[in-house]
Amino acid sequence: MPRTDQSVDVAIIGAGPAGLTAAYLLTKQGLRVTVVEKDPVYVGGISRTVELDGFRFDIGGHRFFSKSQQVVDLWNEILPDDFIQRPRMSRIYYEGKFYSYPLRAFEALWNLGIWRSTLCMASFAKARLFPNRNVRSFQDWTVNAFGHKLFSIFFKTYTEKVWGMPCDEMSADWAAQRIKGLSLWGAVVDGLKRSLGLNKRPNDGMATKTLLETFRYPRLGPGMMWEAARDRVVEGGNQVLMAHSFKRLEQDQANGAWRLVAQGPEGDVVIYAAHVISSAPMRELAGRIHPLPDTLPQAMDLKYRDFLTVALMVKGEDIFPDNWIYIHDSKVQVGRIQNFRSWSPEMVPDPSLACVGLEYFCFEGDGLWSASNADLIALATREMAQLGLCNPDDVVGGAVVRQEKAYPVYDDDYAANVLAMRSELESRYPTLHMVGRNGMHRYNNQDHAMMTAMLTVRNIVAGARVHDVWSVNEDAEYHEAGEEGQIDGADADTQAALASVRAVPSRLKAA
Repeated sequence: MPRTDQSVDVAIIGAGPAGLTAAYLLTKQGLRVTVVEKDPVYVGGISRTVELDGFRFDIGGHRFFSKSQQVVDLWNEILPDDFIQRPRMSRIYYEGKFYSYPLRAFEALWNLGIWRSTLCMASFAKARLFPNRNVRSFQDWTVNAFGHKLFSIFFKTYTEKVWGMPCDEMSADWAAQRIKGLSLWGAVVDGLKRSLGLNKRPNDGMATKTLLETFRYPRLGPGMMWEAARDRVVEGGNQVLMAHSFKRLEQDQANGAWRLVAQGPEGDVVIYAAHVISSAPMRELAGRIHPLPDTLPQAMDLKYRDFLTVALMVKGEDIFPDNWIYIHDSKVQVGRIQNFRSWSPEMVPDPSLACVGLEYFCFEGDGLWSASNADLIALATREMAQLGLCNPDDVVGGAVVRQEKAYPVYDDDYAANVLAMRSELESRYPTLHMVGRNGMHRYNNQDHAMMTAMLTVRNIVAGARVHDVWSVNEDAEYHEAGEEGQIDGADADTQAALASVRAVPSRLKAA
């Protein structure tokens, strides 16, 4: 039989950036909190840092940048002495050549050649003169914005690797969210200025893309932030239960109290709470609330993309200077390659070795996901050689890190499914709060995930939903344009966070 472990003010499902931000702020408010986390070792979710023999692996690459002063202040408060400033460099690999990102016009012209460059511009002109008026898919949106030729070169291959589905089956919401406002003409002008040495501004000069010259980063990886947050929660008298999987959630209809059951290594633990904050995937939450919600079928239709990182230790100095390289090449399966030392020198303990992480996007249970670690390390070694990035004989070690549900999938039905479940749960359960990337099925970066938690804490303290966390701005410019922390003050901060309401695409409102 389950044992009653405790009664708290707030139970939190998941110790990722959203869950731990909420736990930390609630602890500061003096509330009793328990966090349940299924991982036996690591906190931070996809923002964790995995360690093996002194080598540290960032699961996906996490720059610490936010325009929200409150987020920046919170980072500094939790981790005051361990940030380092790092140069930003990333490139695109296409047909055996590297393209600087952001664009350098003369380099791109040289790499593509005059004829192909001319075709790109002609294709762009055609798209502008004769746009598709019925924009439904990612492909429709991107071709309208850049022309079919540039779409096929710089969007199609990489995007289909990441999502495992054709670009014409992906929702246009993905493009509108992540590359909204990027102007081809603005990119060309900016690239010309850089090529001629005329642009002296930091690389945040473009209005919407991720063009920062430098970024801050914890010296031991992003997991350092969330390990520190966990420690502050525990120091404040609250609990983070590791190796405890969320199993069941039900509300007492008489008094509104929640009963959360978590399965741990020594059996089930029962937590009674006035409020529950969930960063669990919406599909998982819907299947474990009792009674089951009416929108369970819609929740079960939500899809996720998983990925794994194969880390290789390679003899010699760093193979390339980039933080990461995007691989736009259909001949290899790898989608992106990180250089961990470029994130932080302390990620790689041996100065005689380089350490790179090859990212493979997959679905849980498919051939890549199910392959043995040895086979994956062999695959990564072969593909590094195929790309001309290292001699396979120089690879002296490897490791594999799998990450389930890394990306919520934006297919045609996702927005309607999310809206249906959200509407039902919010109307039935005012004290149940969904936060974070998977908790809201939204492609939030960690600062936005944190903001959803920060506003949720304000709602709990106020005793009402005074802030709509679903309106937290998730557009690319919120992360990347302008100066870090440029928006100050609680009111301005909240207004900026809520500046872009994207909860329901316009086509659904019309329907």
